[in-house]
Amino acid sequence: MSKQSEIDIRNASVLGSTMAFREAGAQDAPVALFLHGNPTSSYIWRNILPLVAPVAHCLAPDLIGFGQSGKPDIAYRFFDHVRYLDGFIEERGITSAYLVAQDWGTALAFHLAARRPGFVRGLAFMEFIRPMPTWQDFHYTEAAEEQDHAEAARAVFRKFRTPGEGEAMILEANAFVERVLPGGIARKLRDEELAAYRAPFPTPETRRPVLAFPRELPIEGEPADVHQALQSAHAALAASSHPKLLFTGAPGALVSPEFAGRFAASLQHCALVRLDSGLHFLQEDHPDAIGRSVAGWIAGIEAVRPQLAA
Repeated sequence: MSKQSEIDIRNASVLGSTMAFREAGAQDAPVALFLHGNPTSSYIWRNILPLVAPVAHCLAPDLIGFGQSGKPDIAYRFFDHVRYLDGFIEERGITSAYLVAQDWGTALAFHLAARRPGFVRGLAFMEFIRPMPTWQDFHYTEAAEEQDHAEAARAVFRKFRTPGEGEAMILEANAFVERVLPGGIARKLRDEELAAYRAPFPTPETRRPVLAFPRELPIEGEPADVHQALQSAHAALAASSHPKLLFTGAPGALVSPEFAGRFAASLQHCALVRLDSGLHFLQEDHPDAIGRSVAGWIAGIEAVRPQLAA
């Protein structure tokens, strides 16, 4: 049986629209909720879910406006995604979960954990979003050989956030799917894989959700509401005691190996998994290592949970 055939793709009715999701594993197992980022979908977890399914009921939604989910007439701000994710969790009747997240999925996971700490059984994450005091903190690296690449990334994202330029690059030229996505993966995507990522965004109008996210990045205090929300979420993360698992690739993109090491050490009960060569979309380069690590991590936590509750 292929990995893909072990996964069901379903739809949930959420806030007057629909959210598609991938599902695998036994219904009575602890829930593992997989949250993707920009411009991907639950498709990015396709090779990871079957590895985690033996120990968890895996649910991987397509964020609203992404993948096979609906595209309602909303602004696609961070707080819109918060509302729709909350709606998805309520519709599916999820009362607790392991959160497994990358990119904007981490911002949603951290925010959710801060609001509902009792919901979280554990938090596994990679290439995470955080408030960045200056543009130098975006794609920050201590490696001299990566400085030029980091500066180029900052220049591109500044353009994404510039009215007119961002629309031309993302809505018209589809630059996030055609350039940022392949540029954030160490290996070369196969034609059918790139086609799957292109499919949700055939027209400029359908790409509005993709444009919204880079403009939500909390850099130099803007947007102020997102900055404040994620500052609070990171403070709650630092104070939290639930188990954590942080993956880092080399050289990484948003998170360098050096920064990941310091960040993991600053948290309670956080294990660090160092992957080999990897940029931003680590799920595409290291699905086996991520899947097996998450599965072993969940199994280990579940094995001692009855003792902790006693």
